[in-house]
Amino acid sequence: MIKVGIVGGTGYTGVELLRLLAQHPQVELCSITSRGDAGVSVATMFPTLRGRVGLSFVDPKAADLQACDVVFFATPNGIAMDQARTLLKAGVRVIDLAADFRIKDHLEWEKWYGMRHAAPELITEAVYGLPEANRELIKEARLVANPGCYPTAVQLGFLPLVESGLVDTDRLIADAKSGVSGAGRKAEVHTLFSETSDSFKAYGVSGHRHLPEIRQGLSIAAGKAVGLTFVPHLVPMIRGIHATLYARVTREADFQALYEERYKTEPFVDVLPFASHPDTRSVRAGNMCRIALHRPQAGDTLVVLAVIDNLVKGAAGQAVQNMNIMFGFNECAGLTQIPVLP
Repeated sequence: MIKVGIVGGTGYTGVELLRLLAQHPQVELCSITSRGDAGVSVATMFPTLRGRVGLSFVDPKAADLQACDVVFFATPNGIAMDQARTLLKAGVRVIDLAADFRIKDHLEWEKWYGMRHAAPELITEAVYGLPEANRELIKEARLVANPGCYPTAVQLGFLPLVESGLVDTDRLIADAKSGVSGAGRKAEVHTLFSETSDSFKAYGVSGHRHLPEIRQGLSIAAGKAVGLTFVPHLVPMIRGIHATLYARVTREADFQALYEERYKTEPFVDVLPFASHPDTRSVRAGNMCRIALHRPQAGDTLVVLAVIDNLVKGAAGQAVQNMNIMFGFNECAGLTQIPVLP
């Protein structure tokens, strides 16, 4: 049994962590922080957790996080980098669901996130928490940078291709769509239901913060720099990411067999039969990525479809998966929920 703390427990990823960890057989929830809602019981704010989580939110300054074995940061960017050093010195392991430690070049991070990095020395130590790529490193990590939602779907979709060198890695294209929960639990006009319903739009076309993260991961997998065009879109649904990925074939192979072999031992990646069409509801509330391959008109372009729940495999579920790996638990512990339908 390990003691777990959560910094920032009132957002969508925070409540997903609570939902998953409350069902985990090896976890004792000890502290959940919130500056604005200190003193409010978790069950009052989130009635779905009545009878499962008996804690109240506490102010971060009053939280005894150093008594925890692991602390999750479900906070905006820029919070974990200020607090991680103290926790690590106290022997606490840290999993950051924000972007503070994902990009290895801190100057590149500062360019995309618009602030000075408070702990650049920790970026070197941080392990990028994509289990399907870095499982062995995660096992020994003190600090894990949990991947972003778009980067998870795009990297899992592209990894077998870039690792094998079978496609042109100079001209990869990722066309991805996300539900509005990806913007977080806050009141902003552009994410109001009346603004997003019956509409569909691209955003961040000139450059999105997840671009350097995706490019970094794919470049490591390819063993060289890759060229990537990444365009995100907002769709009027609550949960889910659908990534449509394009790569030009440079060397022929049995691509279906390639994917099935690459992911055959991965508990949370499901390679569907060739030419399937995975939908986001097939992964809703589950820690699963479903992938399908297409070869339109038998041409030279391979199309990969990848779907995840942005709040689970794209955030909280993957964070719990990383925790399981770090502490030697069954990797699936607390994550065996069947996706919700309808």
